Amino acid sequence: MKLEDLRKIRERAEAELRLRGGAARVKIVVGMGTSGIAAGARQVLRAILDEVSRRNLRDVVVTQTGEKGLSAQEPIVEVHEPDRITIYGEVDEATARRIVVEHAVNGRPLEDHVVEMREVTR
Repeated sequence: MKLEDLRKIRERAEAELRLRGGAARVKIVVGMGTSGIAAGARQVLRAILDEVSRRNLRDVVVTQTGEKGLSAQEPIVEVHEPDRITIYGEVDEATARRIVVEHAVNGRPLEDHVVEMREVTR
């Protein structure tokens, strides 16, 4: 392995870490509990990470959590913004990509798949 190969590995790892933590305009949380994983949450998380990376969205953080108590609605994806939290249910890979494009990029929550939307007061 050459020095250039190691440098590319480091840059790729740093980019992935940037997607999973830090301050951001939008935080996307994927439920990765047992029922979520059984319903396809890994593929949903992978699609979201891919779409965020492909669009080079530096102000969007993607993270994961455990069970949300909504196993009938899995996979669950939450979009946290400063003034509201939107929870999507029964998300597949195509919907996950739409969430990134329509909601995280354009600021328009999808009308379908919304389980709950609530305002955040501070």
